[in-house]
Amino acid sequence: MKVLILHTDFRVYWKGRLHYLKSFLNEKGIDFYAIELFGKGSPYEFDQFENAGEWWTCLFPDKSVRDLSADDIKHALFSKLDEINPDIIIGGSIVFFSGALGIRWAKQHRKKFIMFDDGKPSHIKRNFLTQSVKDMITKQVDGLWLPSPEYDAEYSNLNKDKVLFFHGYNCIDNQLFKSTGKRGFNNKVIICVARLVPVKNFDALLNAWKIVEGNDTGYKLIIVGQGPEYEALTQLVTDSNLQHVEFKGAIGNTELPEYYHNADAFILPSLYESWGLVVNEAMAAGLPVLLSKKINAYHSLLQEGVNGFGFDPLNINDVAGAIMNYINLDADGKENMSQKSLQIINTMSYENMGLELFSAINKIIEKEYKSTGILAGAIINSWNGKYDTWAWDTL
Repeated sequence: MKVLILHTDFRVYWKGRLHYLKSFLNEKGIDFYAIELFGKGSPYEFDQFENAGEWWTCLFPDKSVRDLSADDIKHALFSKLDEINPDIIIGGSIVFFSGALGIRWAKQHRKKFIMFDDGKPSHIKRNFLTQSVKDMITKQVDGLWLPSPEYDAEYSNLNKDKVLFFHGYNCIDNQLFKSTGKRGFNNKVIICVARLVPVKNFDALLNAWKIVEGNDTGYKLIIVGQGPEYEALTQLVTDSNLQHVEFKGAIGNTELPEYYHNADAFILPSLYESWGLVVNEAMAAGLPVLLSKKINAYHSLLQEGVNGFGFDPLNINDVAGAIMNYINLDADGKENMSQKSLQIINTMSYENMGLELFSAINKIIEKEYKSTGILAGAIINSWNGKYDTWAWDTL
């Protein structure tokens, strides 16, 4: 059996997942392939495509979507799919080229199609007609691969007898971030790792930190990341006379675990995250987490008062209150939160991802081919998808 995963690009977190799945599925007798469309234009463009294996292909390594027509993309992708001839295609949301063209090729060749998505439909504003068209195409998939069961309610319009729901792909290499020694909670450091862009809501965090410093806690806020808001944020620190805030800039993946290990807790104040994989990193490092309730990972990974605290990112007092709730815990309370973070994140591992996918593949391959109706077929054959990064930097 041949299984192929397809998306706009596979950078940063996806690299480890793909290498794990290649090995895991090969051991199960399944040939695994990956296709990414573009080498340029990604918010993670700094992380270049570098795989030399024949199983993983980048169709346009030196181009972005802006350099290509829809026909260029379709022709190159369909040629590669014809060459590999997979039995199952796993593709991103059908709003993207990968999902739209992936399901079209699958239907034309009577193959199975699994869609993965970590964006919640309820968070994306679409008019009735656009949403109806998207729903009609989504109903034609054979499987839906979501980050966690908490997402299932977003697809209540799908018949679970016809579409297999399964979970767990939003994972990281947990072992990379685990501490080898005993964690202490006397560093008095709260860390935030994120790009310095408006959607991350750093101005609210810094205004909340004024309240924290006013309580003379002795804690320091470490911010790891770079971005266009750096100058404005450092000016805000100066204007607010904040004494215990440090910007560390961009830190390489190999050095990042040490920063987590030298912190006591993690905070992410974003106004939106389709998931928020830095939360996985922090929890794998054993950190209690302080999370905006607008982050999708908050709903799946944070247990209030157990491994951290949530807050309304638009309410400065609420942000500060969550920070102070953590700071005011005794040593045993902080240690208990640390252990609980490790327990929760262990349920989102590479191993669980592989097991979930392998089980789904076996179930889906046994199902009868799902024929599309005339209208759905016409829509699938006319919709090419697009390259949509609407929520990377702003709401």
